[in-house]
Formats: sequence, structure tokens, C-alpha cells
Amino acid sequence: MKKYLLSLRSNVLVMLTHGVALPVLKQIRKPIPFNYSELDLYMMPENTLGNDLYNFLEKRNLPLLKNYARHDIKHILLGYDTSEEGEVCLQSFMLGNGRISFPVLATVMYGFITMPEYWKKMKEAYRKGRKCSSFHNWEWSKLVTESTKELQNKIFKQNQ
Repeated sequence: MKKYLLSLRSNVLVMLTHGVALPVLKQIRKPIPFNYSELDLYMMPENTLGNDLYNFLEKRNLPLLKNYARHDIKHILLGYDTSEEGEVCLQSFMLGNGRISFPVLATVMYGFITMPEYWKKMKEAYRKGRKCSSFHNWEWSKLVTESTKELQNKIFKQNQ
């Protein structure tokens, strides 16, 4: 029964993010252009954000969703996986970093209500986000040719 409930919880999280939040946001927000294909990302030099994005997606057998690329980039830059733990921690980090949006608040609230085993890690992620430099206004599609490590250093410079 516990395994079923955990599976259900994970499926609800995926449905809320991909089935509800993404379609709603596509209607509300102006799409941010991401003009790279998977081949473009693959061809970029190693250790650039674009090539790391390609490898991130390839390793997880995920397609490049151009309207979702910046979310996947945040997974790379912040070091959170695409597991339910990783998703709630990423969004907790974003909340701590000052990003207040529907997806952030919904994911953090859902995690807080249904995932008590991650509360400690969510709190740590939130605190980490508060200590780091804000990067909400970065032009994500222009960063794919830059070094992933250098971008991470810019985010975490106050946290070191």
C-alpha cells in the first residue's frame, strides 16, 4: 500500500507540473525563445551549459522541451535531480532565492503537504537559495555557450 501511495504521489506531482502548470503558463506567459535543437546542444563544447543540458536530457531519456529548457537548466546549475525530491528541493531553493510564482509555490506547498520525509532537505534548499545570488533575470538562451562551472560560481559565490 505504501509503495502505491508513493507512486500515486509522484504521478500527481508530474501531472500537476506537466499536465496543469505548463499548459496554463504557456497561455499566460509570453514564451521565452530557446532557439537550439538537441543537435545544436550536442555539438557545443564539453562543459558548456548547452552540452551539459544535452547530456542531462540524454542520461534521463528526456526530450528537449523548448518552453521548459530553462527549468532543466536550473536542475543542472543547482545540482538537483529530476526525482520528486529533486523537484521539491529545486523549487524550495527558488523560493528562498526570491522567485515567487505559481509553479514554485504550488510545488513547495505540495511537497510540504505530501512529502514530510523531504522537509529537512527542502529547508536546507530554501536556506541555500536565500544565501545565493539571484539569477532570475538571466537570458537563459544566451548562456548555453558559457561554462556551466562559471555560471554555478556566479550563483553560489555568496554561499562559499
